[in-house]
Amino acid sequence: MSNVHVFDHPLIQHKLTYIRDVNTGTKEFRELVDEVATLMAYELTRDLTLEEVIVETPVGPATSKVLAGKKLGIIPILRAGLGMVEGILELIPAARVGHIGLYRDPKTLQPVEYYAKLPKDVAERRLIVVDPMLATGGSAIEAINSVKKRGAKNIQFMCLIASPEGVKALTDAHPDVDVYIAALDEKLDENGYIVPGLGDAGDRLFGTK
Repeated sequence: MSNVHVFDHPLIQHKLTYIRDVNTGTKEFRELVDEVATLMAYELTRDLTLEEVIVETPVGPATSKVLAGKKLGIIPILRAGLGMVEGILELIPAARVGHIGLYRDPKTLQPVEYYAKLPKDVAERRLIVVDPMLATGGSAIEAINSVKKRGAKNIQFMCLIASPEGVKALTDAHPDVDVYIAALDEKLDENGYIVPGLGDAGDRLFGTK
């Protein structure tokens, strides 16, 4: 699929190994997720447009380049997506941050939106929707539905680990959204967990297990 990008950068793969490790504690897990999010954001923003400006160096004028004013937004899916936000802001401090909150209906098992707060100008922004895991794809699909309903047109999705089932579901539902992944894993188990995955990202980020 041309709109699915799996990063093979050695630093991303190295840090992802320790993120997966069951012996990695909450503090280190949180720091590693932050670092991988920064590295992924570096790759994801490779196509940002530039414009030329003239600056004065200690020696003389120089023609140089700056970002061409492209507005960016980061939209974490609550709660685990919060763990990736600071890492992206390290590179893009001017980006606006919105939030989408979803829970799973116990009867239908479908994601239901309970909170949405986005920048007012989402239609003018390139939005990066983030969540550490893309398992069944249900939450990512609903989150992207939510931002599209509010006018967003330029959307990307970024996660650490994805299942083939989740990738297919997301790209089928939103073929216009580029998907960026640090690792594409083997499958989903009968409980909807990614195998081998890393367990519950939210519990490991916030120490709630």
